[in-house]
Amino acid sequence: MSRRLPEGVDASVPNVARMYDYYLGGKDNFAADRAAAEEIMRLVPETRAEALSNRAFLRVAARYLTALAGISQFLDIGTGLPTQGALHEVAAETCADARVAYADYDPVVVLHGQAVLASAGRSIAVRADLRDPVALLASPEIRNHLDFTRPVAVFLLAVLHFIADEDDPAGIIATLRDALAPGSYLVISHIVPGRVRNRPVDSDVAARVYEIYGQATERLHPRTPEQITGLLDGFELIKPETLAAYAQFPDHGGTASASPVGWRVLARKP
Repeated sequence: MSRRLPEGVDASVPNVARMYDYYLGGKDNFAADRAAAEEIMRLVPETRAEALSNRAFLRVAARYLTALAGISQFLDIGTGLPTQGALHEVAAETCADARVAYADYDPVVVLHGQAVLASAGRSIAVRADLRDPVALLASPEIRNHLDFTRPVAVFLLAVLHFIADEDDPAGIIATLRDALAPGSYLVISHIVPGRVRNRPVDSDVAARVYEIYGQATERLHPRTPEQITGLLDGFELIKPETLAAYAQFPDHGGTASASPVGWRVLARKP
C-alpha cells in the first residue's frame, strides 16, 4: 500500500482487514499483515480457500437477493477492503439501480473504500463501528444513501467473530433488525471452533491461531452453529437449496451451511 496512512495507524501491527485482503490475493497489505497471514495459513492450510469461498457466498447471496428477492439496497458492515468482486459490483450485475453503503471502523479501510468507490455513484464508504449499531444506523451518510422504509439486505460477512460476547452480538443484531423494514435480509458468515473440513483442529493449533489474532487489531471469538443461529431472533432462515440456482460455484454455501472453517446464514425479517 503506497497510500499515506491516517494518523495513529501502526503498519507494524497486523490488521485483520489487510490479512483478509492477503488471503484473497490482494495487494493492499503490509509486511506485518503478510507475516501473520502466512503463519495462519501454515497452521490452517484451508484459510485461503475459505476466504475465497466466503467471497463466492457473497456473490451467490447478492445474486439471489437482487434477482429473486427484489432487493436493491445493501448495507455491508465490517466490509474490509473492497476488492474485485465486491458487493456493489455483484449487485449491479442484476440490479443496475443497486445502492450499497459500506461501513467499517478502520480508517484505512474507509479511505481505501472511498478511493475505490470514487467513480461508483451508487456506493459509499462510511466510518462506523458495528459495536455501536445505534450510531451506525444514525449516520447521516447512510441515512441519506439508503431508505430504511424499504427492505435492505445487511451483510455481516466474517465480522461477527470479531465481536466479543461482552459487546452483546445478539443485542447488536436486534438493533439492526428493529431498524429494518419487513422483507429485509441478513447475510452472515462466522468462524466456528474446533473443526476444519470435518476434522478436529488440534488444540495447540487453535491456541496459536487465537494468539496471532490476539496480537492483531482484533481477537477471534468463534461460536458454534447453535450459538450463531441463536443470535437471529426475529428472523426466518432461508433454506440452502433456495440459493442453489444462483450458485455457479461448487461451494455455494447457503443458509446454516457448513464451510471449511465457518458457518453461513441467510435470513429474512418477515
